[in-house]
Amino acid sequence: MAKKDPKTRVLATNRRARHEYHILETLEAGLVLSGTEVKGIRTGTVQLRDSFVEFRDGEAWLIATHISPYSHGNRENHLPERPRKLLLRQREIDRLAGKVQAKGLTVVPLSLYLDGAWIKIEIALVQGKKLHDKRQAEREREQEREAREAIKQQRY
Repeated sequence: MAKKDPKTRVLATNRRARHEYHILETLEAGLVLSGTEVKGIRTGTVQLRDSFVEFRDGEAWLIATHISPYSHGNRENHLPERPRKLLLRQREIDRLAGKVQAKGLTVVPLSLYLDGAWIKIEIALVQGKKLHDKRQAEREREQEREAREAIKQQRY
C-alpha cells in the first residue's frame, strides 16, 4: 500500500480485491489524467470496485475506474469511465503482460492515493480465489476476532 509518509493520503481503496483474489505482487504506478479528473479525484469521488488493468500495444491501461465529473467543471469535463494510461517502466509492463498472458493471472488496482502532489495507484498481480478459500479466510478472521475479544475479557 501507500508509504506511511505524512504527505501520503489514501483517496480510494478496492476492498473487494483483497476478498476476491490472492495478491501475488504489488507495484506503484502513476496515471495520465486531465485537470478535471485530478480535481474529481481530490474530492474523493473515485470507485475502483470493478477496475482492472489491460495491456495494449506495449502500454498499460486502467479500465472501468469511475471518476465522477468535477462539480465545477464545464463542457470540457471528462468522461467518468474512460480508459486511463498507467505510467510504468517498459520492462515492468512486459513482465506483467507476460505473466497475465501465460498464467491466466490478472492485474487489479488496490488503492489510489496522493503522494505529495502526485496521484499514484497501487496495482497488484492477482489470482482469483475459489469459494473454499474465501470461506477459509472468513473463518480465520472470525477466529482472530474471537481471540481478541477473549483477551479483552481477561483483562477486566
